[in-house]
Amino acid sequence: MNPYQKVAQILRAEEGNIKKLCQSMDSFCNTSGVLARIIAENDFRVKEILSILGLSRKSSNREVYQALINKLKEDDRLLFEALEKPRCTSPADCRATFTVAKKLVGNYQGFFLKHAKMAEMLQECPPPRMMEALGYDQVDGLLRQESQEQVFSALRFTESSDWMNKKLVPLYNGLTAGDFEQRNIEIVLLDQKWLQIAEKFLKKKYHNVSHLKELGIIFVIPLRIDTPGETLRVFSLLLHYLYEVVFYNKLIVKYSQESDFGQRLVSLLRGDVTEQKLTGQVGEQWRIVQRYLAKDDLHDPRLFEPHVNPETIHWDKAENSLTQLDVMYPGLEFTFWKDLNFIGDFFSNNGDQKLVSFNLIDSVMSLVKEKEMIKYLYHHQEALWNKILAEYIGQEKMEELMINNFAQGYIDLHQI
Repeated sequence: MNPYQKVAQILRAEEGNIKKLCQSMDSFCNTSGVLARIIAENDFRVKEILSILGLSRKSSNREVYQALINKLKEDDRLLFEALEKPRCTSPADCRATFTVAKKLVGNYQGFFLKHAKMAEMLQECPPPRMMEALGYDQVDGLLRQESQEQVFSALRFTESSDWMNKKLVPLYNGLTAGDFEQRNIEIVLLDQKWLQIAEKFLKKKYHNVSHLKELGIIFVIPLRIDTPGETLRVFSLLLHYLYEVVFYNKLIVKYSQESDFGQRLVSLLRGDVTEQKLTGQVGEQWRIVQRYLAKDDLHDPRLFEPHVNPETIHWDKAENSLTQLDVMYPGLEFTFWKDLNFIGDFFSNNGDQKLVSFNLIDSVMSLVKEKEMIKYLYHHQEALWNKILAEYIGQEKMEELMINNFAQGYIDLHQI
């Protein structure tokens, strides 16, 4: 299988389109053999990991997948011990987890929406479900008796999307730079009562870690950790969101100088991805896709054209931070997963070729969903798209261009 065929199969794209893209990029960037080097690196890492796991290229896809899952289970167990056996049901229980996550990323002071302004917006549009669940008639009482950080966080899962999009979000259009202030990112463990409220309003299973980019808050719903992979999932999500908040804060600072600051902020928070047709020759423009489109539609046409995803950048940084734990806690082996974001390959099982992702987050999510027999691949696929562009222009340049062109929704390589 040649490099074009392999990459096309991994990305579920047409081989001819991948070949045309690389030929165009080679000409534009005055390079050659970039895709071949990416596949050579992929094949080398696959062989290296298989050797560590005691497997070979002849191993079946089930054997490779299960070996990765077993490795994760052991890593998760060791991390659970290192972080003082967090169950994430009380602040004291999570203290070590939060402290280590912040230590790895660093104490970041950002430009975040003032709590007083957020409270003012809630006065203008009271959150009906939350107030009913907690027994409040007035917003004043809610904000006086409850932790504001917890109230702001709980809006994400207590209120309907209709209320969020039609009542609260439109108020963001009127925000100005004066409504923001410098302060540190906060990690908040919500009280147990919010778990009961969340279970009342959310019918489907939800992530217990989320964030508010504009407020610089990362919050954890106190769901007891009792599933293999949960410690690693929660901890890696904390790292991911810390880096994501830092990334988006750069955009908030940049946009705060513009007359349409509020509208740009709303677009960021919605996760808008432009649908306009990209012009120019193949490869000259790369769409910026700021969320995982495959979660909503595996066949979204934007997934099969040149694009980059900032989510992958946050995961790259989070996974590199994870490897630092090996120094902090001798006995951990997260270096095993270093730089495996875009790594994966096809393995046979009775003649049936299936893609196995070596991506840490795909593996973690698959482990947590093991009983439901759900396997994840999209983190790996998006990482490969980022890897292709980064090999041509450099990782730092790619991130710089992403931030500078976020508002228009695509990178134009003529700007290099």
